Amino acid sequence: MGLLEGKTAIITGGATGIGRGIARAYAREGATLVLASRKRDNLEATASEFRSEYGATVLAVPTDATVESDVTDLFARATKELGRLDVLVNNAGTGIYVPLDEMSLENWETVFAVNLTAAFLCTREAIRVMKGQGGGRIINIGSISATKPRPGQSAYSASKAGLVSLTRSTLLEGRAFGISAGCLHPGLVDVTPESSYAGPTTTPDEPAIAPQDIAEAALAMAQLPPHVTMLDTTVLPSHQIFIGRG
Repeated sequence: MGLLEGKTAIITGGATGIGRGIARAYAREGATLVLASRKRDNLEATASEFRSEYGATVLAVPTDATVESDVTDLFARATKELGRLDVLVNNAGTGIYVPLDEMSLENWETVFAVNLTAAFLCTREAIRVMKGQGGGRIINIGSISATKPRPGQSAYSASKAGLVSLTRSTLLEGRAFGISAGCLHPGLVDVTPESSYAGPTTTPDEPAIAPQDIAEAALAMAQLPPHVTMLDTTVLPSHQIFIGRG
């Protein structure tokens, strides 16, 4: 029996990059998956792969997690078709990397919409479901840039810092209902050519880890007993500049 047998998980941004790695690890361990992403083709291809490889039950729901109606529809469909929600992984993310004095308001709002507002919308719906079923777990994918930003990461790092506070508020308000929350902070992850979480200041020889390495940490968080919370977890290459980085 897999470590997540009998559990249902929603993963935003679940068709590519870190989200796909987490979805693969969860499928391998027997979880029923709901994958949400804006691109239908990527979703269907990922879902088909996991059904074939692991025999997993996978519901692929095209979703723009920054749109409130899309999010409410996602959770309504998931609970109607699958009955419950044990784990939400708020993974959808983006970055626009320019100097602060060149950052447009439109770009700033885009980053916050994807990295923070989407997490709020999904968390709100998850809490509503989890309260009614007696508990659940919410895992937010943050970044080491929340506390150690690079130049040009003003919007990205600020949004990830906000996600840390959202995680704490979720835990505080959810614990009376058996709802736990934690934030997983990746260092540099090799998700090319899909996207780059590190931004343009990454040097060519800087070490990176694979999405699957982050996925193993997300798996550890998901399988914890209900009374245990892994509040903050940082996973990064052992040789990445982090301590003392500025």
